[in-house]
Amino acid sequence: MGMSYRRYLSGDRIYGCSTCKTHLATIHSMMSRAFNGQHGRAYLFDGVVNVIEGEPNDRPMTTGNHTVRDIYCVKCGTTLGWKYDKAYEPSQRYKEGKYILERNLLVDVQ
Repeated sequence: MGMSYRRYLSGDRIYGCSTCKTHLATIHSMMSRAFNGQHGRAYLFDGVVNVIEGEPNDRPMTTGNHTVRDIYCVKCGTTLGWKYDKAYEPSQRYKEGKYILERNLLVDVQ
């Protein structure tokens, strides 16, 4: 499989995996704090790094049906949230291609 390389982010506030502190996203890529995940509060990001995307599957969510992929930390494999592939409700299409990271699975890294 070979060696995997991780990206390191810089900026005012960096979010990392709570298990291994691998960099995931910056405060500047956060779009919203008004989301919920399986473990409580969650954040919507327009871009994340150092994640592996799982297979797409359809899920009924509070805002309608979506096709999503679970995302995992590239270093330790912790499930961190999901990526929206497709939203079936027109009002939810802004989520397509965006990522949800669950707050309880993140730490501030500097």
